[in-house]
Amino acid sequence: MRPGERINNRYKLIREIGSGGMAKVFLAEDLILERQVAVKLMAYNFHEDEASIRRFKREALSTTELLHPNIVDVVDVGEDDLPYIVMEYVEGYDLKEYIKAHHPIPYKKTVNIMMQILSAVEYAHRHNIIHRDLKPQNILIAHDETVKITDFGIAVALSENSITQTNSLLGSVHYISPEQARGSMATKQSDIYSLGILLYELLSGSVPFDGESPVSIALKHFQNSIPSLKEKDNSLPQALENVVLKATSKEPIQRYPSVHMMKEDLKTALSAKRAGETKFLPEKTTDDETRVLTPVTPPETMPLPQPSVGSEPVKSSKNKGLNRSQTVKTSKKKKTLTFIIIFLTIAVLSMIAFIFTQPREVEIPQLEGMSVEEAEIELKRLNLELGEVIEQNDEAIGEGRVIRTNPAAESILKESNEVDIYISLGKKPVSVLNYSEENYEDIRARLTEQGFTVERENKNHNFIPEGHIISQSIDSGDKVVPSDSTIVLTVSAGPEGHDIIDFTGYSIEGVEKYADEHNLSVTITREPHESIPEDQVASQSPEAGSLVYNGSRISVVLSTGPEEPEIISFDRAITIEYVDTSKNNGTEDEEDPDEQPVNEPNHIEIYVNDNENSYDEVYREFDIYEDAIEIISFNVKENETGSYKVIRNGKEIIEKTDITPND
Repeated sequence: MRPGERINNRYKLIREIGSGGMAKVFLAEDLILERQVAVKLMAYNFHEDEASIRRFKREALSTTELLHPNIVDVVDVGEDDLPYIVMEYVEGYDLKEYIKAHHPIPYKKTVNIMMQILSAVEYAHRHNIIHRDLKPQNILIAHDETVKITDFGIAVALSENSITQTNSLLGSVHYISPEQARGSMATKQSDIYSLGILLYELLSGSVPFDGESPVSIALKHFQNSIPSLKEKDNSLPQALENVVLKATSKEPIQRYPSVHMMKEDLKTALSAKRAGETKFLPEKTTDDETRVLTPVTPPETMPLPQPSVGSEPVKSSKNKGLNRSQTVKTSKKKKTLTFIIIFLTIAVLSMIAFIFTQPREVEIPQLEGMSVEEAEIELKRLNLELGEVIEQNDEAIGEGRVIRTNPAAESILKESNEVDIYISLGKKPVSVLNYSEENYEDIRARLTEQGFTVERENKNHNFIPEGHIISQSIDSGDKVVPSDSTIVLTVSAGPEGHDIIDFTGYSIEGVEKYADEHNLSVTITREPHESIPEDQVASQSPEAGSLVYNGSRISVVLSTGPEEPEIISFDRAITIEYVDTSKNNGTEDEEDPDEQPVNEPNHIEIYVNDNENSYDEVYREFDIYEDAIEIISFNVKENETGSYKVIRNGKEIIEKTDITPND
């Protein structure tokens, strides 16, 4: 399978991120759930091996039962030409890379990492699943330092297959238990041994045993003692080294009975209470005693008696029988010795021939940057064969040049074996997405991280919010190489603006015409105004000269003319005195003593000046014959006053001005 191909029309392969004896692992995109996943595909050279396929499926299905925060989740298992397993993608690095980058690792952090590993293996063991291939390459560390173990149970399919995968063994043999190295079945105790080696590497930065070949390393696991950690780091707590020593005991029975016990022991390894702990030493077993074997020596040969010259041998029936018997025995001994010598000679010669005819081990050369032809010539020079040529994108290596090899450069491989090479297709193109109406800063950061050069152009837009993308220079769906591409994003500067005019004195028709021309919405209200004529603009918002944008809303206030003042009504009572005019006419009439006197009337005229009356017209006119009280009703505007006057018989007798409701 190659990057870009799809598995089950759902998982699109992005790039290879790992390989092993039976499988290759690809980073892929789950097209349905739109997330990145890791897809493990069974190697093509096993596709016709029914037994391996059954084991692959069985072990894959068994791992779907493992739901633990420190175990990589298996989310799908299926078959599409080849069996596959889909797992969560852990973005980070494997434990091997972590140790290389962070060594020396503080003891406390080492214990924390190891406790997560132990927790996951303990959980798997409770489900009767043995990992069988615990090594740093199968332990992933996310950026938040969460540990995730992968490949549970997958190694059993490889171990049960007769095919030898040198590159796979080379990675695992550093962590293999002595009983596995001897060819015995792996058990839970075998996982504990591998866990001890992992802890050793976390503390020291290297594996305890190394060698020129997998066989030599495997031999050291059941022959050599674990090198002292205290010699490398004398500040290391003895209790912590003891965890390593007990877990890596040669005999499974002397290791921790369970992963849980190992975890509990490690939990207190840094405790001050264990500061004086003595070094752990495994007990001697009878199998360890040296046995002295007595060598088998060939029987001595006896010389045959020779007759003397001139004499005859003494003949007797007894001697004759004895000599014949001795002669037969001697002959048999000679034949036996000759057979042994010939057999040993043939055996030694066969061993020598076997040794010299075995393929020698060679180191895989550094082929990076070579063409396919150059790489093949270099491999031929070392009696190695060119295997599969795999094409993939690479940001650093030019097109048509070797990126890397499998097994990796400097790995040890026997002659005549194949070496796969990865050839660069050049930089990987990516599909440009549609960024319309997305936030510019978010997209700029994302594209810059991918390697694009991002340029910005601003443009007014009535509907797309300011700071969001209007258009892009590279169309959606186009495939380009990010590091070689410049993408121009046109970004909204908001609606186009202009300075609004002064609408004072405009009619409603004039305002609406202006609004239509500039794509503005208008809100109209009406209010009285002392100076602005009716139906003309008296005020506006925003004020004249303010910046407004197309699509904005403005409001104007139309004058309804001057506001009518409030009319206040109130009453005032006045007293009008009566004046007898008959005594003042200059004549005296004779009076009839029997008649009552008759008064002359006073003619009264009242004038009122208010909002409804003026002195130009008589407010009220009547005659009185005695003092009279009159009620005058006033109607005046707010803040204005009224007045009145009274005329009696043509003569003004009363006048009051500036009359208010409060007087």
